[in-house]
Amino acid sequence: MTGRTVVRIVVVLLVLLLVAAVAGYFLISARLHSVEATTDYDGRSAETPGEDWLLVGSDSRAGLTAAQRRKLATGKAVGKRTDTMMLLHIPEDGRPTLVSLPRDSYVPIDGHGSGKLNAAYAFGGPKLLTKTVERVTGIRIDHYMEIGFGGFVGIVDAIGGVNICVKQDINDHKAGINLKKGCQDMDGGTALGYVRTRKTGAIPDFDRTQRQREFFSAVVQKAASPGTLLNPFTSVPLALNAADSVAVDPGTGLFDLLSVGLAMRGGPVTTAVPIGSLPTIGGQAVVKWDTQKALRLFEALAADKQVPKDVITK
Repeated sequence: MTGRTVVRIVVVLLVLLLVAAVAGYFLISARLHSVEATTDYDGRSAETPGEDWLLVGSDSRAGLTAAQRRKLATGKAVGKRTDTMMLLHIPEDGRPTLVSLPRDSYVPIDGHGSGKLNAAYAFGGPKLLTKTVERVTGIRIDHYMEIGFGGFVGIVDAIGGVNICVKQDINDHKAGINLKKGCQDMDGGTALGYVRTRKTGAIPDFDRTQRQREFFSAVVQKAASPGTLLNPFTSVPLALNAADSVAVDPGTGLFDLLSVGLAMRGGPVTTAVPIGSLPTIGGQAVVKWDTQKALRLFEALAADKQVPKDVITK
């Protein structure tokens, strides 16, 4: 075989790889679900440095068979509610910050007085939820991403599971898990139960939001690792699962999703909104933020600056 023949073969292979990559990009992009999540309104915050994502995990059972719902212990609830809400700030330089927004946060909701944050989604879907988050944080949301129970399981399984260190024994039949303390690999079903359980912590939902941040970081970091991205047996199923499982605003594409993974590879700063009190209002237990600390947290993010250490909570 001559040198010229070898060169021709290499060129042909490179062209085929390029064609396959382009075809794959358009195929996967076409499968992304689009959802209108942002709207302009009087008083909306101006654009700020960096990128701000509203990440929403819903309790939607869409796509799950009756057998899968039984196996995953998701119950039979119809419709969907926001089970998890996090604000991800990716700065122009430095580590991202991932902030849990407690679903029971007592906030003003346009047209509905004040109520729990997750009620905004129930009243007006992604648009009202995004508007509510923008108004209470002062941060303009650039991208929106939502995923349901089934999509969560599919993505975790597509990357071969993740290793998580469990702080205590957890036996929760409602979440379908029986875990022992210690580091262990979790598949999608186990991971779903782990982030959903309320069997830990003095204030279960706060402990739960910490696990959600921990798990989101672990999944994104593994998904963006060279071992995953450069292996077609994991990267292709991951891309297909992600495209089928997540809903994003119309302005968000595959490269935006990839940028989240790349930004998160070194691990984000993780925190929750500082809590001031836990009153009962209208017969419902709610979460009131520490207004001053929350203001300093969100002002730092809006200015693309490092969050003050004294407002970071676990």
